[in-house]
Amino acid sequence: MKIKKNIITGLSLSLVLSFVGCSNAQDNNVASTNAETTVTSEVITTENNTDNTSTSIISTVEGSILDTSELFSDRDLEQSADLTDAVLIQLESNKNVTIDKEGVYVLSGEVENTTVIVETDEEAKVQIVLDGVSIKNSDSPAIYVKLADKVFVTSTESQNYMEVSGEYVADEETNLDAVIFSKTDLTLNGVGTLEILSAKGNGISSKDDIKITGGVYVINSSEDGIEANDSILMYDGEITIVTDKDALHSENDEDSSLGYIYIQNGTLNITAADDAIRANSIVQIDGGTINIETCSEGIEGTYIQINDGQIDIYATDDGVNATSKSDAYDVLIEINGGTIKVVMASGDTDGFDSNGNIYVNGGIINVEANSAFDADISSVLNGGDVTVNGEKITEIVQQDMGKGKKK
Repeated sequence: MKIKKNIITGLSLSLVLSFVGCSNAQDNNVASTNAETTVTSEVITTENNTDNTSTSIISTVEGSILDTSELFSDRDLEQSADLTDAVLIQLESNKNVTIDKEGVYVLSGEVENTTVIVETDEEAKVQIVLDGVSIKNSDSPAIYVKLADKVFVTSTESQNYMEVSGEYVADEETNLDAVIFSKTDLTLNGVGTLEILSAKGNGISSKDDIKITGGVYVINSSEDGIEANDSILMYDGEITIVTDKDALHSENDEDSSLGYIYIQNGTLNITAADDAIRANSIVQIDGGTINIETCSEGIEGTYIQINDGQIDIYATDDGVNATSKSDAYDVLIEINGGTIKVVMASGDTDGFDSNGNIYVNGGIINVEANSAFDADISSVLNGGDVTVNGEKITEIVQQDMGKGKKK
């Protein structure tokens, strides 16, 4: 049983803070200030909190390049929050809110020039519940996670909106570049809708991992739609991205084994000026529905493994492209299952393009392209049902293998 002691400190007289269903709440201390509100909720736990522990939620696919069994915790996959001792925050325009202790915080209100800042100790877990929130800022994130172990952004059955209309202003040495910007692990879940507009930057960014396990997201951005240094992991949910750059982008300059993307389920609808799905190391797709309406390159990474899913791609450069962006993995496209349709624009384009090998072991593949398969080393058809420009093939014949085209 958890024992929780709650302390709320508000630095704005007009901020409304209350507990949901808490019969033993402590007295509130309120002081005034003109600019910022600090919200504190201390949690004392007397036993192990298994909600925060990674568990074997997903069975790893045989031959999987990633060990997916512990990618998501129970709390990641829970689509609602425990509101027993939650803190309610009615946002106000022109007043930032700082959360400095572990806890659950329910946000509501329609505001301008307001940032919700999370700055706790490095082991704290914070859950931000969006319950009908609209935040419109000119130069700063709607949510800015400075320090925590992990932050959950959970939507209730509600419509939520966040917008940054201008150029982002840096926070000292930190280059802020997204409507939701996090320096630590970030999980997006819930049952509601979150719409994001980033006129001069990314939609959602994290310096660690981003996990999406539920909810509906509509992102319009001038830079990447969703960007993470370590990984982007999608368990479920519905995401629509319109971007002038990449839709999903994961890249780590310091560790070549990181910077990967994993998709288990859910729906992705993508319109991208550059890449739709780009990871520097691994892209692994085990299911879900992916509609890439237009892009330069559809799926790009060093090692691309598709085990299942419904994937439709229209691209103007390469549909699926494996190129050497990480020295931790072989350059490879591996298709083991799924239903994949790739339609290429005319010109010097390839449906499947690898600077290494291409192995087709299963699945249903339909390619409409001048060049369906192009590999610098080899393209091997071991199984599956493959159709190229309306004709079923039983082997991959390449006249341009190893042509050295810039990938």
